Amino acid sequence: MTDSQTAPAARRRRDPQRRIEEITAATERVIAERGIEGLTHRAVAEKAGVPLGATTYHFATKGDLIAAALHSAVDRYAAYLQAWADQRPDLSPEQLVILLTDALLGCFGPQRDQQVMEFELYLAALRRPALRPIADRYIELSIQTLTRYTDPVTATAAAVAMNGLTLRGLAGTHTPTRADIEAILRRILTTP
Repeated sequence: MTDSQTAPAARRRRDPQRRIEEITAATERVIAERGIEGLTHRAVAEKAGVPLGATTYHFATKGDLIAAALHSAVDRYAAYLQAWADQRPDLSPEQLVILLTDALLGCFGPQRDQQVMEFELYLAALRRPALRPIADRYIELSIQTLTRYTDPVTATAAAVAMNGLTLRGLAGTHTPTRADIEAILRRILTTP
């Protein structure tokens, strides 16, 4: 047997996970460009540069593509929060207000397209009950991170407020200002 005869078999054994990751990343890019209603297996295949059959082989339905993209977004968010908190082991309530405000304002700037795509995936759980456990992780991760700095009830209130502020800023006609965000977070995080 020649090397060329054995190489494809070895490559196929490594390929499935990489192919799944490529298709998942392409799904996120399609949703970022077209929204969930514009998501099709064909569009994902084109974006990933793979045959259409590869997308349907790994993800039988549009719902499967959405679930994979949501998992990916949640995992990325978890890594972001872990790094964010690890770099800030001790924060006063006022420092937390300022840093969280900075993070929220970043959602409305260069990260806006990414945030819109992630919120669209999150909101897909409204009509797709199978996605709800994955969507639950978003808020749970935020609460877990904030409980490093405050009690669980306050962490929950802050996380819910931040979700609302982000959605308002992304979907509304007016982006919340620094003063708006700080006032709300300060009320939640610093009021005795």
